[in-house]
Amino acid sequence: MGSHRLPAPATDAGRAGLAALLTRPQEALLALDFDGTLAPIVADPDSARAHPGAVAALGRLAPRLGSVAIITGRPAAVAVRYGGFSGAPGLDRLVVLGHYGAERWDAATGLVRAPDPHPGVAAVRAELPGVLDKAGAWRGTWIEDKGRAVAVHTRRAEDPQAAVELLREPLAALAAHHGLVVEPGRFVLELRSPGMDKGVALAEYVRERGARTAVYGGDDLGDLAAFDAVDTLRAEGLAGLTVCSGSEEVVALAERADVVVDGPDGMVGLLDALAEEMDGARSA
Repeated sequence: MGSHRLPAPATDAGRAGLAALLTRPQEALLALDFDGTLAPIVADPDSARAHPGAVAALGRLAPRLGSVAIITGRPAAVAVRYGGFSGAPGLDRLVVLGHYGAERWDAATGLVRAPDPHPGVAAVRAELPGVLDKAGAWRGTWIEDKGRAVAVHTRRAEDPQAAVELLREPLAALAAHHGLVVEPGRFVLELRSPGMDKGVALAEYVRERGARTAVYGGDDLGDLAAFDAVDTLRAEGLAGLTVCSGSEEVVALAERADVVVDGPDGMVGLLDALAEEMDGARSA
């Protein structure tokens, strides 16, 4: 018997999704967010690294599944580096969809494929310091250049949520002026190109792989689109399971999830529990 206990999904659809995952794992696609899901949230995003047990847990589970993907707002290569995914045992078929699916890294080749950046990103990058100055929001806020997107973080501000609210309208106007959209997160507002989100990325990859069960785990508002995609896939006849890496900062996702775990610790525990359950089924 394994040392990790599988949580019971709170919904009928979730229970059906978990059953399909366990009985037909080779037909399943597991997709996970990175920050806040596999990696603890930290004040400096450049210091983020995968949970110490994440790569081993994924590597143990991945060979039993049809497909495993990381879907993140980070550049794909950065997520690979911070996650320690390249060359990891068991992850030879891993795919990382970066910038909400605009970039793709395949472990099989080690290469990143990506379109040209949206021209609005360069314009926003140049104008953003002036917008922050005019809004009076410099103190404690800082800009992260993601290459294909630009993010404004407020976690270090005296009142992080008040800083977010102060910047929401001027950043929305700046993004719209240059044909971009604003992606809200945990004390961050990201200006990026439209047309792609985690839901679109998930649905496209599920169809590419021909998966019959879609499992998605995330922690933030940007993951709601992926939860919506799982609901749509369920309506189309697929099985699905949504997992929230819970925190006190974001409650909207927990309210929508079939399963809520306690942050990255809980997510790694869930991955280990799934692998143990599948090992037990094979040896029974």
